[in-house]
Parts: sequence; structure tokens; C-alpha cells
Amino acid sequence: PGLGLAMDYGMFTALSKPIHWLLTQLHKLTANWGWAIVLLVVLIKLALYPLSAAQYKSMAKMRKFAPRIEQLKERYGDDKQKFQMAMLELYKKEKINPAGGCLPILIQMPVFLALYYVLLEAVELRQAPWIVGWINDLTARDPYFILPVLNGAILWLTQKISPMAGMDPMQKKMLQIMPIAMSVMFAFFPAGLVLYWVTNGALGLLQQWWMTKRFAEAPAKA
Repeated sequence: PGLGLAMDYGMFTALSKPIHWLLTQLHKLTANWGWAIVLLVVLIKLALYPLSAAQYKSMAKMRKFAPRIEQLKERYGDDKQKFQMAMLELYKKEKINPAGGCLPILIQMPVFLALYYVLLEAVELRQAPWIVGWINDLTARDPYFILPVLNGAILWLTQKISPMAGMDPMQKKMLQIMPIAMSVMFAFFPAGLVLYWVTNGALGLLQQWWMTKRFAEAPAKA
């Protein structure tokens, strides 16, 4: 009695148990836990599509109006308060939500952490391979660090198409360091977890590229 409690997901039990069940069902389709994780990401992206579409549309608009924001920055110089007020007024006028990108990330972080506990506790994934000769154990780190490097490259490409108008030089430098820092951090994470994040980032990059092309092809004139 109570043997099921041997798999302790801690505070993420409410999310980890459904994720483990869903992964099990996806594994029945793929017969591979790695591809089951990839399909899990696809299902989560489809469920969050309305939120992410609104996020990337807002970011595309911000990129489109980047020249206007740079002009405001030059106009107000060191008066940061007036610059912020003018930028918020522009966002309001053009119906741009600069915080629109936070909600999908906030929703996905608990899922990410819940999957982390599933990878730690689920005995089925212990020594389970994804691609034989490369990832032979999804609960261990990537032996060749390919997935962490891919994650850093995806993050770098995402930054390249993301709006950075209005940021001070220090913020820009911190963002430039982020891909390297994330690659180093993810180098020691379970390969299955990094696979989840790489797949999520690649699909997000593709969606953001499409929305940017659709809504920010021509820069807005002042």
C-alpha cells in the first residue's frame, strides 16, 4: 500500500503525474521516449498557440516601430522618464503589449520543472535512448554537448529577430551573454530536459520568424 508514493514529484506532483501519463501514452505511439518528449512539446505548443501568437505579433509590431522608438530615445536624451512615457504612449496608440511575451513563458516554466522531476523519478526513462550512439540515456547529460550548443544557437537566433529598441547598453550586453550562459547551464541537465527545451525553442523561433515576416516586413515611418 502506498507504493506509488515512492515516485515523489514534490510540489510539482499535480503537473508531473499528468505529464508522466501523457508521456507514457505518446511512448506507446513512438516506442521511443525521446520522440515522446518531442511530441509532448508539439502538443503543449498547440495548446498555447493563441497566447504565443499574440506574443509574437506584439514583438513583431515592436520590431516594426523600432525606428520610431530610437527617434524618441534621441529626442529625449538622458531624460529617461520622458522617454519611457513617450514609448508607453506609442505602445498604447499602436496597441502593442510589451509584456505580452511573459505569460507563455510563465505558463511553460512549471511544465519545464514538472518534467525535470519526471525525468528524475520515472524509472522507465532510466537508460532510455533517443538516438542510439548519441543520446543513450535521456536522464543523463548529453555526452557530446550537442543539445546544449543547439539550445544556445537557437537562443542567439531568437535574439537576432527580437526587438531591442529602447534597451540600454548594459541590458543588451547581458542578453548577448545569455546564449553562452544557457549553453553552459544546460550542459549538466538531463538530455531529455534539454531536448524538450531545444524543441520548444526551435518551434518558437520558427513561429516568431513567421510572425515577424508577416507583421514587420516594412519598418514604420516616423
